[in-house]
Amino acid sequence: MDILVSEVGPRDGLQSIKRAMPTAVKHQWIRALADAGLKEIEVASFVPPKLLPQMADAAEVVREAVKIPGITVLALVPNMRGFQDAVAAGAPKITLTVSASEAHSMSNIRMTCAQAIESARRIVEFRDSLPAGHRPLIEVGVSTAFGCTLQGAVDEDFAISMAVQCAQAGADSVGLSDSVGYANPAQIRRMFKRLNAELGDKAGGAHLHNTRGQGLANVFAALEAGVDSFESSFGELGGCPVPKGATGNIATEDLVSMLHEMGVETGIDLDRLIEAAREAQRVLGRPLGSHTIVAGPVDWHRA
Repeated sequence: MDILVSEVGPRDGLQSIKRAMPTAVKHQWIRALADAGLKEIEVASFVPPKLLPQMADAAEVVREAVKIPGITVLALVPNMRGFQDAVAAGAPKITLTVSASEAHSMSNIRMTCAQAIESARRIVEFRDSLPAGHRPLIEVGVSTAFGCTLQGAVDEDFAISMAVQCAQAGADSVGLSDSVGYANPAQIRRMFKRLNAELGDKAGGAHLHNTRGQGLANVFAALEAGVDSFESSFGELGGCPVPKGATGNIATEDLVSMLHEMGVETGIDLDRLIEAAREAQRVLGRPLGSHTIVAGPVDWHRA
């Protein structure tokens, strides 16, 4: 089967870096990722600049990214104000922030889980009131679905219930996010089988982190459960800042390398993707967590 690799580095990766990247550098990185064959790129989050100055140029980044042919541009929003700003900037697809942990939800967006569901419902109603042709797709990634650094264990029934409520609120797709890298392959397989059974066509993809080195093992388990969309970050940028020593999201180039070696098609040029990640490493001036940056692609069969 074909797999959609959804790149989140320009958003999830860069908002985790203390210094803000110049807008021109963001444009260059997004263009390089698109040139490598990424078909979906989350480029920004619409949050107050005083809370996240790294994303202060979100509208400008979206307006430039939507000029690139052949890609779907995503933006993440925490609330109605962020959604309206993302729509005004022209984002064709928007990710809503909903958590399966009450503690994480209050810390992240200052809403209870129930309030986050109600916010999602109002956002969908607002979207549906817009003129035809100006209604972005809405996806939800249920954060901390596999565990939370603030709350600890997250009840699986509650996480699936949150996903179902998001779908009932009108989200076009709902996936599960291992926001802090707690998930293991058995849990991933079990939860995504449940998600697919509950949501059918509205079941979304997996957002996985490599905090404890299980990221690609979790990808394999998700594949076995029928998942065909994965969010990842080039160079393994990003990651939750709470766990001590935590690494970032699964690296896009590591994910693509594994999928290609398994005979799974992505439509991505791995060599160009690796070069984009190496360029990010050069700009940041420090080693990144990706293994494929160092080792390069498997080449024994290229003769």
